[in-house]
Formats: sequence, C-alpha cells, structure tokens
Amino acid sequence: MNSTMESSDQTSSAELMGRYVSSEMGYNVPKEGWRICLAHEFKEKRKPFQAKDVSLSNIMEHIGLGIRYLKWWYRKTQVEKKAPFIDMFRALPLRQIYGAPLGGIGGGTITRGWRGEFCRWQLNPGMYHYKTVITNQFTVCLRRGGQTVYQQVLSVEHPPALQGWNWGFCSEYAFYHALYPRAWTVYDLPGQNVTLTCRQVSPVIPHDYKDSSLPVGVFVWDVENRNDYDLDVSIMFTLLNGSGHKDDKSGGHWNEPFHLEKEGEAVSGVLLHHCTPVNPYTLCMAAREQPGREVSHQTAFSPKGTCSALWTDLITDGSLDSQQVSSSPPTQKGEKVAAALVAKCLVSAHGHNSLEMSLAWDMPLIQFGSRERKHSRRYTRYFGSEGNAGPELSLYALTHYRDWEKTIEEWQRPILQDSSLPPWYKSALFNELYFVADGGTVWVELPEDTDVSGGLRSNEGGLPAQPPVVKEYGRFAYLEGQEYRMYNTYDVHFYASFALIMLWPKLALSLQYDIAGSVVQNDPTERLVLMSGRYSAVKTRNVVPHDIGDPDDEPWTRVNAYLIHDTADWKDLNLKFVLQVYRDYHLTQDMQYLSDMWPVCQAVMESEMKFDKDGDGLIENSGYADQTYDGWTVTGPSAYCGGLWLASVCMMCKMARVLGSDDVYQHYRDVLDRGSAAFDKLLWNGQYYNYDSSGRDLSNSVMSDQCAGHWFLRASGLGEDEFQAFPQEKIRSALKSVFDLNVMKFASGQMGAVNGMRPEGVPDQSSVQSDEVWVGVVYGLAATMIHEGMLEEGLKTAEGCYRTVWERLGMAFQTPEAYCEKGIYRSLAYMRPLSIWAIQLALENRTARTEHAQNDI
Repeated sequence: MNSTMESSDQTSSAELMGRYVSSEMGYNVPKEGWRICLAHEFKEKRKPFQAKDVSLSNIMEHIGLGIRYLKWWYRKTQVEKKAPFIDMFRALPLRQIYGAPLGGIGGGTITRGWRGEFCRWQLNPGMYHYKTVITNQFTVCLRRGGQTVYQQVLSVEHPPALQGWNWGFCSEYAFYHALYPRAWTVYDLPGQNVTLTCRQVSPVIPHDYKDSSLPVGVFVWDVENRNDYDLDVSIMFTLLNGSGHKDDKSGGHWNEPFHLEKEGEAVSGVLLHHCTPVNPYTLCMAAREQPGREVSHQTAFSPKGTCSALWTDLITDGSLDSQQVSSSPPTQKGEKVAAALVAKCLVSAHGHNSLEMSLAWDMPLIQFGSRERKHSRRYTRYFGSEGNAGPELSLYALTHYRDWEKTIEEWQRPILQDSSLPPWYKSALFNELYFVADGGTVWVELPEDTDVSGGLRSNEGGLPAQPPVVKEYGRFAYLEGQEYRMYNTYDVHFYASFALIMLWPKLALSLQYDIAGSVVQNDPTERLVLMSGRYSAVKTRNVVPHDIGDPDDEPWTRVNAYLIHDTADWKDLNLKFVLQVYRDYHLTQDMQYLSDMWPVCQAVMESEMKFDKDGDGLIENSGYADQTYDGWTVTGPSAYCGGLWLASVCMMCKMARVLGSDDVYQHYRDVLDRGSAAFDKLLWNGQYYNYDSSGRDLSNSVMSDQCAGHWFLRASGLGEDEFQAFPQEKIRSALKSVFDLNVMKFASGQMGAVNGMRPEGVPDQSSVQSDEVWVGVVYGLAATMIHEGMLEEGLKTAEGCYRTVWERLGMAFQTPEAYCEKGIYRSLAYMRPLSIWAIQLALENRTARTEHAQNDI
C-alpha cells in the first residue's frame, strides 16, 4: 500500500512542479508539504455556487425563501450599506493564488500568494479584503567588485504600475513549498549561480498561548553563492501604508523610521501608521542588525508613477539613502505612501549567508461593526494596548523565531517521519491548519465587567461569571467561513473542534464556556425567519445557539446571526454540545470543566426529550434534517440526528458514572436501551442505516455522515461494552456501504465521498446539498473508518478531497465547504476541514491500541 501511495504522490507532485526547469531545490526545504512551480497553471476553472445554480424543482419548493431572502438582501446591501452574512448573489470568484497566511492566532492575518503576492487581508476582525497590493514586493540586488550585476523584483508579474522597476522574474526558475505554519519560496536566479530561499515563519505553536497570539511573520532569506567569487547581496522589502483598501487614500497616514536596541540585540525599520477612525493600526517592517549585515531604509515614497528614483538608489550601492530620520508628513486625501527597507550582507564564494526581516501589524484594540465597545486582542497582555508595540514585536519575533521553529519541528517530526503515512496526508494535516489563524479569527481578553454565565450562577445550576480558563486564556472565535460570516457556528465547529482540542485545548474549553453561557439565555425579541416566513424569538432558553454573532455587528452580545431557519427547532446543536463536552473531558481530564458543564448538558438533553414523541427513546425530525444538512428534507427519526441522539445519551450515561450520579445514569441507560432498539428497527436495512424512516422514495439514500454519532463515541474512548450505542458489525457494514457507494461509485473514487448516494450507485439529487462533497465531513468519515480498522479505506476517502482541492482545483489555503463532481464549489475558506485532525486522533488511538495489545501479549 505504501509504494502505491508514494507513486500517486510523486505523480501529483510532478504535475505541480512540471514546469520547474532548475535542479536547485533550495536551502533546507523539507520534503513534505505542498509544492508548486511558480509557472504552474491550473487547468480546471470552477465557478461559485450562486442563486442561479438552484435547480427548478428546488426553486419551486423554496420560492418563498427566495423572495424573502431577496428583500432582506436588498435592505442589507442597499439601505443599511452592510455586507450580508451570506451573500448568495455575490459569491467570491475563485482565485487560484493563495499561499500560507502570515501571523499568529487572533491578531489578524495577511495572506501571501504562492507567487509571492500580498493578496488577502484580515486586519479588521472577521472582515476580509481581497486585494493584491503590487507595491508590496521583495527585490534582490547582486553586486560584485563594487558594481551591481543583477537587480530584479522577485515577482513574475508585469504590472502597469512602478514601471521603473525590473519586473517579470522567470517563473520556471522558482517554486513555492508550504508546510504550515512555515513556507519556503526558492528562486534560482537565471545566469547568476545564486539561489535564494525565502522562509516564511508564523508563530502558530501548539499549546502555546503567548507567542501564538502575536501578529507578526518572519522572512529568513538564505543566499547560496555557487560562484568562484564573493557577492554583496541585498534584499529590499517595499510596503504600502495600507492594504489596497479605499481608505489607503483617505489621508492622514504617515511613516517613521525606528531603531530599537535591547539586551544586546537590535532591529531597525519603518513604522507605517494607518490612521483610520475605526481600528487604526501600524504596519512595522524590520530587519535584524548583526555583524556583517547592513540595514538601510527609505521612510516614505509615493507608489505612484515609475518609482525609478528608489530603484536607482538601490542599484547605485545596494543600499538606500537613510538620511530621512524624521517622520513623513501625513498624506493628503487621495494620496498613498509606502516605505522601503534593505538588508545587505556579503556571501563568500561557494558560501552561504542569511538575512532576517519581519512584518508586524499592531491593531491592539478592535471594534466590531456595531462599534459598541472596544476589545483588547490577546497579545496586548504582553505588548500593551497603546498602539506602539511594532518595534518590540519585531525585536521579539526576530530573536525568538528560531525557538518557534524548533518547537514546530519537534511537534511535526513524529508525523513527518512516520513512513506508514502517505505524503499527501502530511501536507493536508498541517496545511489545513491555516484556518485556525485565517478564519477571521479573534482572540481577545475577557473584560473585568463581563459575565459569561448567561446570568445563571453556579449555585443555581449555572456557570461561574468568569471561569478561570476564560479569564486566563481569553475568548476565542472563528468564522464559519470567510464567505459565511458567523462566529463559532456550532454545528460546523463540531467537526472543526478536533484541531482546537488537540492543539490549543484551553481555547476549545473557553469557547465551550461561551456557548454554555448563551444556552441559558433567552432573547424573546422576534425577527423574521427567512425559510418559513414566520417570526420567532432570537434565542430560546436551553437551546444551543447556531453562532455567537456577526463581526459586522457585536459578537458575544448578540448571538444567532443566522436568519435562514428558526434555530430553536434544530435537534443537533444541543446534541453536539453534549458530545463535545465529554470528548473534551476525555482528552483533557479537566474535572472542573466537566462539573461546570454537567448541569448545562442535563438542561439541553431534557429540552430534547420533547422530540421523543413515541416514547421509544428516539427523537424525531420534521421539515429539515438538522442544522448541518439544513437543505435536506427529512421525516421521522433519521440516521444522522438519531445517531447523534443515541451517542449523546450514551455520553450522558458515562458522565453520570464519572460524576457519581446513579439516578441520572439509570434514567439515560433506560433511554439508551429503548432508543437503540428503535433506531435499529426503524432505520437499519441490512446493510446501512436509511437516511430517514419516512418510507418515501428517497428515504433509503446512503448518507455519508450516517455514523457521526459513533465517530464521537470512538474519539472519546467509548463505543464498546457498557457504553455502546450501535452494534459494531452494523457500523462496519454501514461504513463499507458508504465506501463502496458514496466514495468508489462517485467520480471513480477520486473525489472523496458524496453526501448522498442512491443504492443503485447514482448521487441523490433531491436537494442542493445531497450531491455535494463536504470536505470536512469526508475527513470525519475517514476518521470513523480508521477507528473501525478500515485504515486503507479511510485514507483513500480523505485523499480524494486533498487531491481535488489542493492539486486539481487550485484551492490551496481556501479549502471550500463543498464541491460537486463538476462545475461548481461553495463557500471558499471554510471552517469544517479542520476536522482532518480527527483523522490524526484516530491514527494515534489506533497506535495506542496496537501497543496496548502487544503489551498484553
């Protein structure tokens, strides 16, 4: 199996690197990761799913929804002048350009493309701006014997601006390699016998809650000189004051140089102060000063026109005239300003040397769209909230990045060196983590006056007003997707949460406390539900919210930005809360957390019991399946929600045992016994669990996610003996059916698992969602297969998604929620694919079981 996987990986890698003509492979670039030649062009160009893609039958079924959404969309965009939380008419077009984002977690991100562009910006919390800023470039200057012999912008572009610069680096002589949170770009300078390797490092470090919060990235330039003579090598970094947004021309922005020395270390550079009325920030470009390295700068230049003066300044002596030591005047309205920084060193014949630069951004206090209050970002705990932290952040990053890399390498090494794992998996596992930082993520301090308990105190069966984990580690939120602008969408977080609980467990628990506090809240304010056309309460007590809010409003204060359905009707949100509570306890062994969450679990489970209409221990659905598959009609008990319910009941039994609550255990034990029998009777067809129990024509469709409840039991160390909800032989039969039909009968087994498949081997097309592949669901399915000993099938299933997204469709670092077999995709840069870490948990559990069995022998 390993040789087959290696061969497949080599073939795919060869396609992405097919146009690379050099034999130089860069300085210490790892073998594992996602690698692509800068000359590569993706052949397949897909379109985003939009309202016009809805089938006629679905239009007729949802005509009321369409009219109500159109009215709401018009009011939001044309009257309120705000962006809809989901825009069905202006979906993001696919740009096959993105690479690894810069920056830690929760302080904003700046994404660079794999060709070197600075092209995706999330500085304002949760609000994305997609603009390639052509001024932001790296340029190399080579000098021999006091003469410049080569000077080139390290960009393959030929822009209409900045015509005084030498553009158009030969793309066949460069490649990009990503293994998040690091990335490498290798440039073999044509005809120069010089290779540059730019290593990009961001402080995204598991179990680290300080450095991982820093809004900074480091660029290490390794220079290899294969000539018989020495060279002076300069790297120039140019940067616009702004992000390509219209406010770059609003006036009042200014730059200033800086130099900082501390404890024997020194950095210098330029601060670019971006003085907007809301969420002002400072960009900070810096270089490390060391013996044998020279740093120079130009505080300000206009990026308008040819900019030939700056180019000439560099070409003259490989440095910039740094005479301007004072700040630049504030820009006038309509005017832009930029800055330049140069680091220079000698590289001996057949030698190597390096230059170190950084980019930091300091937006310490943030306001969301409502502007009701200011929030302090997490990093302000260590670097202050005055807006002057740029120099300190730069010095810290440039003197600590090697420690970051050491920790990152120690974390990644056991997986990268595991020869039993295919190379594509190693790339997928780490590179999909980009969303933890680049998911519109915010990580803020908990204000002293904030009560997260929802008003119900501990002695009343509620929560502490300020739980220690939230007070110490702050509040964390990430978007459902860059296009689906809702924070901590809970049904999707259910899948993505594996990355957090395994790598930053304190953030996972903090998020759970926020959700738990909102459960007990009640907001009777009525609003229009777009699906039904009825008015219903914003939030019902003892129901988990769909999300904690829209960044264009006021997250945490106003929850449930989702307006499509009445979230009080969903069965799965409460169940997913219970499942995560025990899973989190199992992985952290945090008894205080379990004790705090226990009364909330009891409350939400009791609210679910009203859906057990037949008294058979099994809840029923009506209308739509649940919050996850909210476009897929269901009637009666279903495989998905019914399975989640039984798994939740099973976990209630386990939690009751752990907490010594015998009466509660017996209550849920009775429900579990009755419910399991009813589940089998109503849904098992001899091979798999039917989609639902309605008996209608499509009720026997094969749902790829039918074993989701069992997946969580396995991930939590349950699923056997006393704490078993599903017969093991039936789970394995169901998984085999899903593999044979949803995976292998779909797209020749090369694109993952389609959500719904008919028993005769054709996709279920009864809804918008049934014939889609959901990447995050597929990763969860693969994890379930691995838990059940189906390793080869699990990896094959997941591989299809990675190959499709990262190698065929050009969606690196913007993995979508969904794609169809042909033509379209939906919702770029989505939270759910973080569920790939559930595969890693399954692999680790498999290894642990093997070692345990060997020890028993």
